[in-house]
Amino acid sequence: MANQLAILGGDPVIPPGAVKPWPPITEVDEEYVLASLRGANHAFGPNCVEFEKEFAAWNGNRYAITTNSGTAALHMCVAACDCSEGDEVIVTAYSWSSSATCILHHNCIPVFVDIDWETMNIDVDQIEAAITAKTRAIIVVHLHGLAVDMDRVMAIAAKHNLKVIEDACQAHGARFNGKKVGTLGHCAAFSFNQNKNLCSGEGGMFVTDDEEILAKARMLWSFGETRTPAESRDYHAYALGWMYRNNDLTAAFGRAQLTRLDTYLAWQRRNAQQLAESLHGVPNLLLPTEPAGHEHNWYNFVIRFDMEALGQTQDPAACRDKLVQALRAEGVEAGVWQRFILPRMTVFQAKNAYGHGAPWSSPHAQPVDYSLDQYPVAQRHSDTHACLVQTLRYPNGSDLIELIAEGIRKVMARAEELAGV
Repeated sequence: MANQLAILGGDPVIPPGAVKPWPPITEVDEEYVLASLRGANHAFGPNCVEFEKEFAAWNGNRYAITTNSGTAALHMCVAACDCSEGDEVIVTAYSWSSSATCILHHNCIPVFVDIDWETMNIDVDQIEAAITAKTRAIIVVHLHGLAVDMDRVMAIAAKHNLKVIEDACQAHGARFNGKKVGTLGHCAAFSFNQNKNLCSGEGGMFVTDDEEILAKARMLWSFGETRTPAESRDYHAYALGWMYRNNDLTAAFGRAQLTRLDTYLAWQRRNAQQLAESLHGVPNLLLPTEPAGHEHNWYNFVIRFDMEALGQTQDPAACRDKLVQALRAEGVEAGVWQRFILPRMTVFQAKNAYGHGAPWSSPHAQPVDYSLDQYPVAQRHSDTHACLVQTLRYPNGSDLIELIAEGIRKVMARAEELAGV
């Protein structure tokens, strides 16, 4: 029954347990974490200070602040870029919710822009039309590990005197024209969540090269204070602040993983290239692209199903779900990363984040339109994609990649039949 689909009773291509867990844990991780555990400071401790220095050096930034999440780092970016109540911040219509809710966290108004089909990133051609007198910043999301065309974005920002925030939460090590993401805008946020290429369980990092932006971010990060826990604090709140600091154990884990991050990224890139070559020409399957000047980190390997060719344009998401179910039955760990475009989410459609319609009801805000017909490309992508995440990660190797390709080819050979089930 080797050719019979597993979902119909056949044998799966990939046996259970073939995919290695992420992240790999070694004696280095144990050494760093145990040393922290046996130390005297389990709040913001010496590993936090060293993690900031080491990550900044690795990425090429002057300054870094370690946080308890990538979402916290994004909120710090919004605050540090002088975005105030009722100000507008432009962001992509397709991303993780934090890319837009971080704007709400500072009582600002998200303005969504549709995506470019090929890159899955914000459509740079549509950014300028979204700028108004209330716009203060642009959040560019380097989605799935592929950088946005930052030369064009920075030119638009300079023309309109806007700040550019890089959401690099998925994009560790990705490059645009040879430069790492996180060094191209005014400030940036990284995530170290479980799925990320640099994993410390949870956590994140704010980075910038600007001292003034650094100081504003740091106040939000620690109770509105102006001095860090590594300094002599006066415990005085100078501005509205949160508690976004990291802890020593998490930072120790992050430091240990950082020693192997370049190895992970090179390995992941080889796996992605092999998978793309193995899937080239498979009918009804659309593969991710890597435009000239962009170096993908392949955080997610995103495939899309050609619903026009399959005759499934009326309910593409339902067809996609059937194909993903068949892939998973074969042992291919495919999943739907984000089923909703951001403007479709209830908080934006209701325009009510804090009650009484806030922040949209602010006297400092102007009306914004979230009509869903403005984002057809984002919706099409959302309905037709599937992602491969951990299967490309170290130490999963060439043998597994070939099995993944075999499982996908097996399902796609019966895609028309499955679409009609």
